[in-house]
Amino acid sequence: MRHVLVIGIGMGEAEGLTGHALSALGRADVFFLLDKSEGAGELVRAREELIARFGKPGHRVVRAPSPKRAPASLDSARNTYEGAVADWHGARAALLAGLIAGELGEDQTGAMLVWGDPMLYDSTLRVLAKARAQADFAVEVFPGITALQALCAAHALPLNAIGEEVLLTTGRHVAAATPDAPAFAVLLDDGTGLAALAARGFQGQIWWGANLGTAGQVLHAGTFSEVAGAILETRAQVKAARGWVMDVWLARRDG
Repeated sequence: MRHVLVIGIGMGEAEGLTGHALSALGRADVFFLLDKSEGAGELVRAREELIARFGKPGHRVVRAPSPKRAPASLDSARNTYEGAVADWHGARAALLAGLIAGELGEDQTGAMLVWGDPMLYDSTLRVLAKARAQADFAVEVFPGITALQALCAAHALPLNAIGEEVLLTTGRHVAAATPDAPAFAVLLDDGTGLAALAARGFQGQIWWGANLGTAGQVLHAGTFSEVAGAILETRAQVKAARGWVMDVWLARRDG
């Protein structure tokens, strides 16, 4: 039976991968790389370096452009956004089902490298579940270090205060409304969530990090009202300089 390994690669540096993830890289006959952005060549190279360093002799790399998701504005209806995502996942599933059936022998193993951890705000496992309805293969998952873990480590910060709830959410949700939770961690923010929170006069503390675990890591922390502007400016500068930015932040209300 065909197998597909979903390998969490954290921030993409070998030192940050688990031993199980490194072993999994050495099991794959074929690596599937779906490239999302022409401006993220550095991210592509990071995956290529891991494969070249830890892949077994004779492995192959199969590339394909990832289907693009139809744009949905921040103020669009929830069902419109979810419909666009469902269509995008369906297109990715059909593509992967074809690649897996066409590129893997019956007893071979394929692999996909996923930034951070495949279980946290990543679509790979959902897409593969859809693909399994179109092709026969088993899935095995190897966790990775999440951006949220890397953020807390970089700031030497516990994720939660004693007895405190922490909400995990996205920039899209924060842009729509300020979370009620005493603390909230925000992923997948293109800057609009943070900007909206600043415009509402949020009172609290923030810990922010971009491109964590890489040579270009950037950190900010402090009183939200005092550093939000600098964070947004830094974010724009990093993206302009490198062509990409992956950031995450944690906010905690005063009191």
